[in-house]
Amino acid sequence: MKVISILKVLRNAALTALAVSVFVVAPISPVQAAAVRDAGLFTTAFPGNDDGSVGPVGIGFNLNFFGNNWNQLYVNNNGNVTFTSPLGTYTPWGIDGGTMAMLAPFFADVDTRAGNLVYYGSNTLGGHNVFGVNWIDVGYFAYHTNLLNSFQLIITERSDIAAGDFDFEFNYDKIQWETGDASSGTGGFGGTPATAGWTNGSGTYYAFPGSLTSGALVNGGANALISNSLNSGVNGRYIFNVRNGIVEPPPPPPPGVPEPATMLLLGLGLMGLAGYRRMKK
Repeated sequence: MKVISILKVLRNAALTALAVSVFVVAPISPVQAAAVRDAGLFTTAFPGNDDGSVGPVGIGFNLNFFGNNWNQLYVNNNGNVTFTSPLGTYTPWGIDGGTMAMLAPFFADVDTRAGNLVYYGSNTLGGHNVFGVNWIDVGYFAYHTNLLNSFQLIITERSDIAAGDFDFEFNYDKIQWETGDASSGTGGFGGTPATAGWTNGSGTYYAFPGSLTSGALVNGGANALISNSLNSGVNGRYIFNVRNGIVEPPPPPPPGVPEPATMLLLGLGLMGLAGYRRMKK
């Protein structure tokens, strides 16, 4: 009887240790990332507005984007920049349906008539010329500041590789709302929610998973922008490299390979099961 009791104690201790281990390694959904680079890099204020644009604004260097060469752009209050003309549209559409070249970190109905403004400008970062736009702690239509989004676009000159080459990155610190009132949203959600991605305006595009899907891109969502990354080790940072005018495709994940955390949990589970079987014998 003592042997059985000892085995039970050991078994229970092992299972408890396994449960604690699983709890420790389980991912925790953050409420805020730290992907936005120094917001002080870009200091030109875009006066408070709803659906406004400023431009054309000089980028400070040349971009080759799918064979079109640009050295200026339009900063649009609603979470995007365009190259051929300003864009005042407040209800987002699918990136695949765009007819003008656009970089859109968060295309939705931003309202800066209350709360913080949008800032843009040129500077240097990491030894390279950059142009950027900050949407830091911005609210949504109409005049709402109860929920705030913080995101950033940075375009980096890479003429050190080839003329016209550049990188662009979307950085997200927090995404608390997805929809303005005029896009059938209620309290910042529902209706036609935000889209994120880029398009050359001629059928080549990339739409972030979760675009136009209610609840997907916001903090804690299935495709939360602050919880993922692309070509970066920083959650909330998505980097795209443009070489010879073409956005280099991101490397696809190996098919059927579980995430590292999944592998760890699986290993812990198998170890616990093996230990339990040995003790029962």
